[in-house]
Amino acid sequence: MNKIFHIASRNLIRYHRRTTLTALLITIGVLAVLLFIALAGSFKQLMVGQITDSMLGHLQIHKKGYVESIDNLPLNMMMSPQMVEKVEAILGDIPAVEAYSPRIKFGAMFSNFNETTNIRLNAVTPEKEAATAPQLSGRLVSGEAEDHLVTKGSILVPELIARGMKVKVGDTVVLVATNQDGAVNGQQFIVQGILEGISGPGGRDGYIHIEDARSLLRMDSQLVSEYAVRLKKMSALPKVMSLLKKELGQLKNKKGKPAFEIHDWNKLTPFSNIAKMINLMTLFIKIMLVAIVLVSVMNVMIMAVYERIREIGTLSAIGTPPRRILGMFLMEGFLLGLFGTLIGASLSYVCIALLRKFPVHFDFGRQTDLVLIPEIAYGDIMFIGVLVTLIAVLASFWPAWKASRMDPINALRSV
Repeated sequence: MNKIFHIASRNLIRYHRRTTLTALLITIGVLAVLLFIALAGSFKQLMVGQITDSMLGHLQIHKKGYVESIDNLPLNMMMSPQMVEKVEAILGDIPAVEAYSPRIKFGAMFSNFNETTNIRLNAVTPEKEAATAPQLSGRLVSGEAEDHLVTKGSILVPELIARGMKVKVGDTVVLVATNQDGAVNGQQFIVQGILEGISGPGGRDGYIHIEDARSLLRMDSQLVSEYAVRLKKMSALPKVMSLLKKELGQLKNKKGKPAFEIHDWNKLTPFSNIAKMINLMTLFIKIMLVAIVLVSVMNVMIMAVYERIREIGTLSAIGTPPRRILGMFLMEGFLLGLFGTLIGASLSYVCIALLRKFPVHFDFGRQTDLVLIPEIAYGDIMFIGVLVTLIAVLASFWPAWKASRMDPINALRSV
């Protein structure tokens, strides 16, 4: 193996121009892919963070069947006090959970005393909601969260409704809602802030204090529509999901079916399609890299075989076995792939370090001055490195096999 390595190295140095051009092509491909993975991954995490940290949390817990009918915001599918107690006990025992927020979600009529429209309300415990969705307060277009996200007797109104109803901070409005028993009740609120449409251009989600919701809906017990959960690290999501399904899955309703359902963030929002598109683009770029390496290395190795026919014939004539000739050309392909990968990975580290020192700033919708801070995982570098090197060896196989099967007499006659 040592001998084949030295021979292959000398052959690559001997044809240094071709070697340099091929290695440069592989280097550029590896560099482009690793930079794209770093930047695309940063953008993906930033977008996911905007959604999970503003509204959804990393996962949510509901009573079984709630998500299927969530568009109607059903009050008859809320968690009972016993279920609430069980959920909070389990969440409190999971070290990976950073915060959780109980919510009551319901629909109501919103009136400014002149006009009326419908609104979706999220009733929350301010301190817990602020810990679970830390970017929510940053979505205020006007008004202030002060010490609490929303105080008792106040409401955060979605911008769409505020514009349509000509409502501003400090105005008095009325909410009218129908409770679980069909009784109608109304209550006055002061507009504490105007909230950007978090759930999209048609967002109609407002926020009130959870105690105000219980008063408006005339609830005698501590019922909850959902629990939004924030984790210390997003990477712990699969493990926590598995643990919650195991713990809560044991609890059955009166029909003997699971009492709870748990969904991670991407099952609850269409914005998860953005993440899927980024993953698809990353896969496409990787396929392009494979094609570049395959074509470039195969072309080089075919040319190497045709240019060295007499040399191959001489090696065969002096008794060099076919497997050694095969190994020699495969080693050349391996070294080309390895050399290009090492340089490309090194340059990508330098570029990523520069981009972290001088980050890219951009605006996305109403969000301004977002910052891309790229990073690349060691596993991604290893995967790309192994993939490129393997493809380089595979691309060398057919030319190498052809060289090892040459008839020495015909090869020596070649001009």
